[in-house]
Amino acid sequence: MPPRFKKALGFLLDIVELYVPILAFLCIFACFLIQIVSRYFFTPLMWPEELALICFLWAALLGALYAKRSDSAVCFSMVYDAVSPRAQRAMRLAGNCLLAVMLAASLKPSYDYVKFMSYKSSATLGIPLSLAYSCYIIFLVDIVIRYVLDIVADLRPAKSGGAA
Repeated sequence: MPPRFKKALGFLLDIVELYVPILAFLCIFACFLIQIVSRYFFTPLMWPEELALICFLWAALLGALYAKRSDSAVCFSMVYDAVSPRAQRAMRLAGNCLLAVMLAASLKPSYDYVKFMSYKSSATLGIPLSLAYSCYIIFLVDIVIRYVLDIVADLRPAKSGGAA
């Protein structure tokens, strides 16, 4: 892969996995403050709550992609840590294969649902629900690619005759 393409891809991944969740979280915080001010000094508003819920979806799902990239997701690994490196690799392969297949299998139905929701819009903002839910499609595509790359990385030492 050319370095220029790799740098552009890295920047695009940073936008999707880092900057969009940061902006979504800042929007959640701003909506929270707007709700407090409007509730105590004016009439309560409904749109900040709806916008905060949509931004929460985007922040949670795309933020999870960054956690996967940086291997900072919380995991309970007592059994995994107790077994040999070969068994750990087998467990990683089995888990990653299962997750990649299941998430890839859910891609088409999820896309169909998001497309189906394009005729509906949110109650107060009027945002098409397909736009609100499209972050899940981005999440699915990115996470499946990451699991496939993890599977390839775990299979590489076995093919090259490395320690297994």
